[in-house]
Amino acid sequence: MIISWRPLDHAEYRSSSWFPGLTGLRALAALAVVFFHYGGPVVDRLQGWIAVQLFFVLSGFLITTLALREEDRGRISLRDFYVRRVFRIMPVYLLLLGLTALAVTLAGAYHSSRLADAMPFYLTFFNEVVDYNTPYPTSWSLGVEEKFYLVWPALLVLTSFARTGKTALRLLIGAGVVSFVVLVALPLAPSQQWASLSVHYCSLVVGCLLGLMLHHPRGFAVFRPLTSPAAAVLVALGFCVLQLSVKPLGQALGGYWQFVVPIYAVGSALLLVAAVSQGPVRRLLASRPLKFIGDRSYALYLAQTGAAGVTGLLLPSGIAKAVATSAVALLFACGLRRWVELPAIDFGRRLLTRRAPAEVRQGPVRVR
Repeated sequence: MIISWRPLDHAEYRSSSWFPGLTGLRALAALAVVFFHYGGPVVDRLQGWIAVQLFFVLSGFLITTLALREEDRGRISLRDFYVRRVFRIMPVYLLLLGLTALAVTLAGAYHSSRLADAMPFYLTFFNEVVDYNTPYPTSWSLGVEEKFYLVWPALLVLTSFARTGKTALRLLIGAGVVSFVVLVALPLAPSQQWASLSVHYCSLVVGCLLGLMLHHPRGFAVFRPLTSPAAAVLVALGFCVLQLSVKPLGQALGGYWQFVVPIYAVGSALLLVAAVSQGPVRRLLASRPLKFIGDRSYALYLAQTGAAGVTGLLLPSGIAKAVATSAVALLFACGLRRWVELPAIDFGRRLLTRRAPAEVRQGPVRVR
């Protein structure tokens, strides 16, 4: 295979309807979280908990890019967006929540596990405000993302009515959110729950800002030097260093994890630039094993607690348990993808197809 060592052109980027490298990033992020939860002190240096922020940056980038390309074809449809999101997220989420509730009820622990206390929050997507442990703990990130889905696409629609300067207005809004989090919320984060939670939205908005920048020719020009294969490799290696430096960086910033998140979000955004560029980084991330796991990463992420309940019968915390839990969660995810995710996504697409106008549309960017 011949590798072009020149940077990516904006026209090439805009013509791409699929970013295979991002699927591999989802796989690595999901596995990092599982290994953090069940790998024990051996993987403590990896600090896999923060990989959830990579999910957030990815989500902000993809949702924004999809919306902007839809706008270029005519207008942003909130209806279409929410139909896609509902049939992509809700079936697996609600099924696993129901199965978790059934399992702890049969074990006689529905109330003692505090799932009963958390259920009203889980059913209304306020998962992130549950500050105690339950049998469905990883769902907190869904609460953050659902609120983002309510606000950001609506802001894109509202700003689409501006006659001039839409991109500048959107960048200003996004930069204002990030500035508020960094300058106002972060100093309050150690003592205020709302301030700690706002840091997650900072990661989402960093991804949105990247999507806005890469969509516009002038913004893309800023990042274009990083899209050459050689620069992409250096960015990926730099991100690996950042991942391994999360713990000492947090200690240097006073021991508060919230202060590390904006730095990690910016590093994740640069990694996304490397992942969409042609070259060895994208080829590695688009490899068959990572693509297989990445396509199932959402269900794997949510199913990890149930999988750990199975592997915990035989294994203590450690590398062996992390590997086994990842394998069992992936097995669950395969079943969920075949019998729940894909049928639900196809049903949502059929709903949109029946309502779609007659004109031929370009293929959208594929999102998770």
